[in-house]
Amino acid sequence: MSSFSFALFFSLLSLLFPFISSSNSTTTTIPLSLFNTKNPSHDFFEKLTHLASISLARANYIKKSQDSPVSTTPLYPHSYGGYSITLSFGTPPQKIPFVMDTGSNFVWFPCTTRYLCTNCSVSSATSQSIPTFIPKSSSSARVVGCLNPKCGWIHSNNPKSRCQDCESPTNCKQVCPPYIILYGSGSTGGLALVDTLDLSNKKVPNFLVGCSLFSSKQPAGIAGLGRGLASLPSQLGVKKFSYCLVSHKFDDAGKSSNLVLDFNASGEKIADLSYTPLLKNPVVSEKNALSVYYYVSLRKITVGGKKVKIPYKYLTRDSNGNGGNIVDSGTTFTFMNRGVFEPVLDAFVKQVKGIPRTESIEIITGLRPCFNISRQETVSLPELKFHYKGGAEMTLPMANYFSFAGETDVICLTMVTDSAFGPELSTGPSIILGNFQMQNYLVEFDLKNEKFGFKQQMCK
Repeated sequence: MSSFSFALFFSLLSLLFPFISSSNSTTTTIPLSLFNTKNPSHDFFEKLTHLASISLARANYIKKSQDSPVSTTPLYPHSYGGYSITLSFGTPPQKIPFVMDTGSNFVWFPCTTRYLCTNCSVSSATSQSIPTFIPKSSSSARVVGCLNPKCGWIHSNNPKSRCQDCESPTNCKQVCPPYIILYGSGSTGGLALVDTLDLSNKKVPNFLVGCSLFSSKQPAGIAGLGRGLASLPSQLGVKKFSYCLVSHKFDDAGKSSNLVLDFNASGEKIADLSYTPLLKNPVVSEKNALSVYYYVSLRKITVGGKKVKIPYKYLTRDSNGNGGNIVDSGTTFTFMNRGVFEPVLDAFVKQVKGIPRTESIEIITGLRPCFNISRQETVSLPELKFHYKGGAEMTLPMANYFSFAGETDVICLTMVTDSAFGPELSTGPSIILGNFQMQNYLVEFDLKNEKFGFKQQMCK
């Protein structure tokens, strides 16, 4: 981050100092929609190219596993790729949109009237047009003190290391140090607050939330649903949560489904879900970000009913957090390490006979393989299926793994991998299951029973 950003950040901190001094229902339902920046692009070819590049940026960030339990998600140009929810914070409540992200464990929003967003993903998202939280307007907002245990959720657990300006363990006026989050293609920074989260059927006081004073390429806040004490599910004591992702064909159309938070896991069961265990997260020194992700055990991948030969090291996570499969709503196109992607690519190329590849489109979009189907009366493509531990099988509909490249008669596989130039990204998860592949799937994260469930259905 530039020196300008740091100088600006600390000058903006002064804006916060003036304010430094339930029902019986067991579930909460929050509308979930495709993130809308009010600046849609009608060029689907451009959309596809952006989705591929931003998915790779996200994968690079996840796989490098920063030494911080806080991570975030890049937003997608022209509003594509993200799913948003609206939460209300403060007294009286202020409604703020957030991008839902199962790959991070921190909740933050754009904050104060001076919030600055530079190099935002969309030209219309100026700092003045972005909904921001105004701390001065909330009687329940408080800056978190340095000795507050919640400060340790986003910084070191050791008060001595994070509170170096404290006179003594009992006499400390220092606030929790500012946070700065770096991610795939941008950053954000601010101060930690506690305030009341106002849900439809309950109020949650003293909820830890980040008050971001500036961001780069991040025109909305993040609602982290990953593992970790600071995440939305953890702070609410949620036992399980579920959501259904509407199709990306409804980008910016206002169509939504629901994020359901279940507080005791004894509510209505979802019928016909296929379950696979959620794996325990690795504990790796200086790679705390690995503790955030939802790992599942992928046994094999089949293309056209035939098992793809994938080296074992990619399917199984080792003790250092390398390999394996995570589920990430913040990634659009599924990422696969080169050692996984190339065999999958070869399987499609071998089974798709008589349809020419279009290398020029592959070069432009970064997606492959791409096939020109202009001379085909009918097109039959091999079925793609993920097989998980416990017998759960995710059979993807074709619309979830092939997409038209703009107005052309070319279709491309909507998955990405490392660049063919340079070394393979060997650290971190080998497979990151993105939201494009999960369109029109109802998914459930059962945190109490440590399992991940899914079934295909029309989301509405």
